[in-house]
Amino acid sequence: MNIAIDVLRGEQDFITACVNKEKWALKKLYEDFYSKMLGVCMRYSNNHDDALDILHEGFIKVFRNISKYQPGTSLNAWIRRIMVNASIDFYRKETRRRTEDLETVYDVSMKGADAVSQMTAKEILECIQILSPAYRSVFNLYVIEGYSHREVADILGITESTSRSNLVKARIKLKQLIAIRQIG
Repeated sequence: MNIAIDVLRGEQDFITACVNKEKWALKKLYEDFYSKMLGVCMRYSNNHDDALDILHEGFIKVFRNISKYQPGTSLNAWIRRIMVNASIDFYRKETRRRTEDLETVYDVSMKGADAVSQMTAKEILECIQILSPAYRSVFNLYVIEGYSHREVADILGITESTSRSNLVKARIKLKQLIAIRQIG
């Protein structure tokens, strides 16, 4: 029991140091979560540079709002949620800046059911990054993060049917991309 209290007290002291903008605490927070959160941001971005932009925006939000964190809850989950939201904000800014033509999507049949297992994580991530921002966001939120179509719709400001449609199109596009990689 004393150990749990000491751990909770240690976390509270660390969070207090972050709230007080102590450099050592902010640096430790950044270093401890950098790699894990970069992975989250990579799934929502077109490329590594965009992922870094999202990551840094996310950490700015973490540092500004650290006083709202409740010690005893999962700091990892709290920061992850901020990174996902920063990714969605980035996506929204990007979609306002440019408009994209609707893609014509054709279903590609795949001969081997084992295609994905032959790919590296980097290759899979590259395929996800090729998806349009709309497809990529829905795919990540629904498949990776586990949100329902209703939640995805609320987060992205779209209808549930658009969420479902974008997910189907994202999956079809990923099948195409994987098939192309298998051939090439």
